[in-house]
Amino acid sequence: MSPILVREIFERITRIHQRGVAILLVEQNAHKALEIAGYAYVLELGANRYEGPAAMLRADDRVKRLYLGGR
Repeated sequence: MSPILVREIFERITRIHQRGVAILLVEQNAHKALEIAGYAYVLELGANRYEGPAAMLRADDRVKRLYLGGR
């Protein structure tokens, strides 16, 4: 999808969540998903590899290295 469309979709998801609606988001863009999620599961080959508060996963060195392009 175009970056503009992706941004619009994530903005709408955020607004819906701010109204108190729980959302189950299945997304390949780990950066975007972990920015807006409260809690996350990272799946690999259909199995749960990591889970926890999104902020914790964003800070995890393994998650950064494997899924977020960090070192």
